[in-house]
Amino acid sequence: MLKIENLHADVDGKAILKGLSLTINPGEIHAIMGPNGAGKSTLSYVLAGRPGYEVTDGSVTFQGEDLLDKEPHERAAAGVFLGFQYPVEIPGVSNVQFLREALNAQRRLRGEEPLSGGDFLKRARAQADALGLSMDMLKRPVNVGFSGGEKKRNEMVQMGIIDPTLAILDETDSGLDIDALRTVGHGINTIMRKPDKAVLLITHYQRLLDYVKPDFVHVLAAGRIVRTGGADLALELEREGYGAIAA
Repeated sequence: MLKIENLHADVDGKAILKGLSLTINPGEIHAIMGPNGAGKSTLSYVLAGRPGYEVTDGSVTFQGEDLLDKEPHERAAAGVFLGFQYPVEIPGVSNVQFLREALNAQRRLRGEEPLSGGDFLKRARAQADALGLSMDMLKRPVNVGFSGGEKKRNEMVQMGIIDPTLAILDETDSGLDIDALRTVGHGINTIMRKPDKAVLLITHYQRLLDYVKPDFVHVLAAGRIVRTGGADLALELEREGYGAIAA
């Protein structure tokens, strides 16, 4: 599904990714862990096409097509979803309005018919109910006045409505309490743990992996993957720290 080969990327002229390679197949969940400054968030932004992140070498293919050749909105329409560490607030724009426009823009780009208002609301209500988010909250401005846990739950609802093929979740567990963490884990498993989907889960801590068991855990250090293992590697990282594992 996703194949990254020898990826190098700069931010403000500084090399951050330095030869990263990774392959993700359909049905797989990959966790990337590593110390601050290793390049984890940079990887997520490069894959999503965020401006200011310059790829200087290497290639990325998604579903057999050159991902780096696509604009950010084209990557989203192709099935790539980026979950933010700190979801942004958008005053004056309701969740319902934002999500309907986003979904229908992607459908039009894929040559599909936009969803009617009624069909969209059915879809939104089903996803909100599944994740314990009221429709009243979906009618509020995007993330405005939401707690940290509510923002992440709202993001899971967004992911469910968009229904991507690949979810890149950048420290989605950041700032969550136990209940919110369990809800987010349930959302990831319900929406994305399917044979035709995949997840790239970026995290500092093992705790989210108690709820979302990865097929592979990768250690990212100094801009490249230095070690790969199974779910037990995350437990080893908790015990030993990054210095001992990545050395």
